[in-house]
Amino acid sequence: MSNSKFSACLTQLYFIYCFIVMESGILVALAWDRYVAICNPLRHSTILTNAVVAKIGLAVLLRGGLLILPHSLQARRWPYCRTNVIAHTYCEHLAVVKLACADIRSSSYYGLLVTFLVIGPDVSFITFSYTQILRAIFSLPTKEARLKTFGTCGSHLCVILAFYIPTLFSSLTYRFGQNVTLHFHVITANVYLLLPPMLNPIIYGVRTKLIWDRLLHLLTQKRT
Repeated sequence: MSNSKFSACLTQLYFIYCFIVMESGILVALAWDRYVAICNPLRHSTILTNAVVAKIGLAVLLRGGLLILPHSLQARRWPYCRTNVIAHTYCEHLAVVKLACADIRSSSYYGLLVTFLVIGPDVSFITFSYTQILRAIFSLPTKEARLKTFGTCGSHLCVILAFYIPTLFSSLTYRFGQNVTLHFHVITANVYLLLPPMLNPIIYGVRTKLIWDRLLHLLTQKRT
């Protein structure tokens, strides 16, 4: 692999994982927004001010950029003397470093550490937020009010599940599934990279009446 292609591969690796970490942070921020909106609705505008939102955005950006930077730096310093063909559709981290002629355990351990440092706290915070949200929803006086309030969180919960389940499954399978075939690793890596952005517009669009009206209009035209 030439230096330019290798640099491009590492650049792709960095930005893919940087955006994944950033997306996790955005989901946490959305969970907090839902928590404040439902549990403290009268204080929503005073708690989530423009300055607070800007700080949250900066923290999400810096966390993603700084946590993933060692991945690229470690991958660049390994000596590579084997085949330069990666059995993936993109520069997946472990697929790249496994081409190195060196002990890559530190890189693998750091990747696992990042996975748990990101997913562990983020999922814990989201779980806490939605536990409080559900308590507030079930305390509402009428069933209609409970359903309407829960409907504002349903899309977010589906997006959370579509993001974390494939991501965690792919990460753990690649590190601990020694007996898993290569093509299965490739499929799971593609699923956790492509599935969430594919499902997001569908999940959020389900609750958008304008999209449903347009879809029904197109289907009606085709039948006639």
